[in-house]
Formats: sequence, structure tokens, C-alpha cells
Amino acid sequence: MPPAHILVIDDDQAVRDVLQETLSAEGYTVSVAADATTGIQVVKEQPVQILVTDYQLPDFNGLEVIERVTRIDSKIIPIVMTGFGTVECAVQAMKAGAFDFVTKPFDPDTVVVVVQKAIEFQRLRQENHLLRKAVREQYRLEQLIGVSEPMQQVLDFVRKVADSDSTVLIQGESGTGKELIAKAIHEASPRADKPFVVVNCSNIPSELLESELFGHSKGAFTGAVAAKKGLFEVADGGTIFLDEIGDLRPEIQVRLLRVIQEREFISLGETASTKIDVRILAATNVDLKRMVKEGTFREDLFYRLNVVPVRLPPLRARRR
Repeated sequence: MPPAHILVIDDDQAVRDVLQETLSAEGYTVSVAADATTGIQVVKEQPVQILVTDYQLPDFNGLEVIERVTRIDSKIIPIVMTGFGTVECAVQAMKAGAFDFVTKPFDPDTVVVVVQKAIEFQRLRQENHLLRKAVREQYRLEQLIGVSEPMQQVLDFVRKVADSDSTVLIQGESGTGKELIAKAIHEASPRADKPFVVVNCSNIPSELLESELFGHSKGAFTGAVAAKKGLFEVADGGTIFLDEIGDLRPEIQVRLLRVIQEREFISLGETASTKIDVRILAATNVDLKRMVKEGTFREDLFYRLNVVPVRLPPLRARRR
């Protein structure tokens, strides 16, 4: 296992030098930055496990640094240093997500101990995540999918695609468990703790579907008495499952294509785009290839959805 990468942000060169020397001597990989902007760029360019940042920096304070860095990578564990040593600063740092708090002047060995505790915490957190994932795979997926040979092949598929963010198109007859498979993929993925949003494209009236998916601002249309988040925004960070995707009318097909390509959308009545991080799973009980040939389903959208296809066996083929 490679050594932990620690990023130190402090505008005092003496502090940067002593922490770089001390932590490097412990076997860690250490990067240093004199301001928040430079440090944030380091996080964007390479993986960082532990952040050690001063509370007072030339461009941002330490709390803003924590917020910006963890937005890039939520797994980074922040440690805050300050010369003020007030209880208020400590409380603010902890509320912002700091793992621990070090007051200046400090003994470098104290920072080493705090860093070691942070790395151990990160290791335990990762082990916990892997354990929960293993339990989900061993029990929940098998309960959902069953033990027949055809469905065991589907289970193997779920395990293979769960860790990726690829778009999956689930095809099969009505009643074959397409939503259960989508839920299984989500539960076995790194997004399992984030939202799983189900949209049945055939149950929502076509004139309302666009607003449901992308949201609207107040006054965007008659009856829009308040702004409303769309389901894509609700699913941000998680997974959205678009069931009966073949029922989408052409204008919504165009908007969905842009969401898949750009990972952003514009709500009804708005002019600015909203960025999202959503995995898209889709399902259908109709032949989309035939619909493409008939001109009722966009070919470019079909290929964007059909990145990882899976066909569920009919119930009659699942005899134990």
C-alpha cells in the first residue's frame, strides 16, 4: 500500500519546512502550499488523504479550505492549525468537518500523532465501507435476484458494473424485475449512501414530465406557485433510474441527451445551467432498436443509454 499523501497549507515557510521534514521522516508523501488556491490545485491534480491547513491564510480561511477541498474529494480528512487557540475556532473547525485541531506553537511530534490518528480513522472508515458493501452483495443482491442460473448470470453482471459510473440499459419483459436490478446496482456501488431516485416515464403525464425531471422556477408556467427541484437534482451524487424510457416524447429525449453528454441541465424558467453528478440507469420492455428504425426514438440517445446493456430473462426461464 503506498504511503499516505499529506498536503500542508500554511503561509509561514518555517511551518511548511518543519512539517514537510517531520512527516516525510515518518514515511509519508508530503506536498506543501503557501496559500489555499495553490493547495486546492494540488488536490485537483493528485490524490490527497490528509489535509493539514492553517486557519488564517492569505486568500481563504481554513474553514473555506475544508469546504472546497472536501467538495473535490469527500474522503480527505482535514486537520486545522491556528495560532489563536480559541474554543470558538475549534468549534467552527469541527463543524466544518475537521478531524482534529492543533494550536500554534506546536511540537511537530504532536502533529505526527494527530496525523497517525487521522490515517487510522480513514483506514477504519474504508474497512467499514468495504464490509458493508460485501454484506450488501452477499445477502441483499441474492435475496433480490434469486439463485436460478440465468439470474446468477445477471448477479455477476451487477457485481461487475456496480463500481463504474457507466450508463446501463436494462431490457426485459414487464414483471422481470428491472427496477430491482437497478436498485441492486445502486446498492453495490460507491453511491449506495446517496439517493436512488426512480422515475416511471409512462406514469407521469407527458406535459408534466419535463418539470418533474428538470424542475422549474416560480412562475415558469401557470400553476408554478413555487420553485421546485427536478428529480435529476434530487438524485445528485446518487443514481437515477428511468423506467420505461421508450415512452419519452421527442423533446424530452433531446433534453435527456444533453444531460447525459454535459452532466448539466436548465430548469424551466431559468437561464443558468445546474451541474449534477448522477449515474443514469434506464429500463425498457420495448425494442428500442426497432423504435430507432421507425424514427420514434433518437438514435444518438439510444447509443448513449446502451453503453452497458443487460437483458433480463423472462420469468418462465428462471426455474430453479
